[in-house]
Amino acid sequence: MISLAGRDILHAWGKFVFTGVGLGLLIGVTLVMAGVYRGMVDDAKALLDNSGAELWVVQKDTLGPYAESSSVNDDVYRAILAMPGVARAANVTYLTMQVRKGESDVRAMVVGIAPGDPGATPGWPPYLVAGRQITRAHYEAVADIASGLRLGDRLSIRRNQFTVVGLTRRMVSSNGDPMVFIPLKDAQEAQFLKDNDAIWQSRRRTAGNPAFNRPGVPGLLEAVIASQSTNAYVNAVLVTLQPGHVADDVAESIRRWKRLTVYTRVGMEGILVGKMIATSARQIGMFLVILSVVSAAIVAFIIYTLTMDKVREIAVLKLIGTRNRTIAAMIVQQALALGVIGFVVGKIAATYSAPFFPKYVLLMPRDSVAGFAVVLLICVLASVVSIRMALAVDPAEAIGG
Repeated sequence: MISLAGRDILHAWGKFVFTGVGLGLLIGVTLVMAGVYRGMVDDAKALLDNSGAELWVVQKDTLGPYAESSSVNDDVYRAILAMPGVARAANVTYLTMQVRKGESDVRAMVVGIAPGDPGATPGWPPYLVAGRQITRAHYEAVADIASGLRLGDRLSIRRNQFTVVGLTRRMVSSNGDPMVFIPLKDAQEAQFLKDNDAIWQSRRRTAGNPAFNRPGVPGLLEAVIASQSTNAYVNAVLVTLQPGHVADDVAESIRRWKRLTVYTRVGMEGILVGKMIATSARQIGMFLVILSVVSAAIVAFIIYTLTMDKVREIAVLKLIGTRNRTIAAMIVQQALALGVIGFVVGKIAATYSAPFFPKYVLLMPRDSVAGFAVVLLICVLASVVSIRMALAVDPAEAIGG
């Protein structure tokens, strides 16, 4: 029976192999789509891991700082440091923008990190692959290598120029954008400070407002104008805890006494994966279903064609007394062989093409095992039509043909 299926495959090996390669490319696309989703989840988890935080303190009633905009005063971290169980608290800003290098630009998440010690202060890149960490208060940057930047490159962020002094790896946003770390003051200026023309126009409108020129309120106009030139805001405060303290308890204490929204690691991961990636996950799931249906149709068509080409041979087998289950097993084996060839080709294609995709593609062994099982199941189901047709063949056709 095994020899029978093998001999039939060898008889039409060209059609069989080329069909397997075509099916393999389709399976490769399916594996890559699953890898894209896994990569998105891994990017979200890497973002949280690289922040070094256990709690994220953000503007009240927001999903910040990654899913929504968040703005808190930059002196809040002092009050948080005084809370029981808090070991460290550091301001941070996040701004996704186009970072310019000469005549080109790159989409990146600009991260403003507070002064502190690398590896201890939350928000700093935990490791470098080249160069050094930021040591000056202004105009230095550490970039992820995915940005294409190199040591010594000069890049423009809003009105200021920065020199790349260090390179890191796998520091990306939840969307896969590479991170560029700069000093907090520079990041605050880039995100919150208006340009000179906007400041001048705002001062002119304020000075022309009679409400700020009342004789009984000296200095009010000057105070308002001064406030328009400040940028004393950050997007979040990253918090690490003292040993022995439970994150939920400390978070609840900060919510109660500071009137701010606080997320633990579990809550923040739920926002990134359950909300930001949810739509993309559903879309990828639809693609996987469509690709599975198309794969089943291709296998069913080619097996049906091969079966139609040997109707007379099947009739001869019936005429000499071959059992129906032997004929059915031959067809199933051909379908399974086609699936194995397709999966091998698809796995090789996915493995070698994954690094060329702009987004991170994470191919996990368990997805490959599950994919192989699904491919074999699809092949078995796709052979049902051919088996029904083969069993309906009249043995008299061996004589009449």
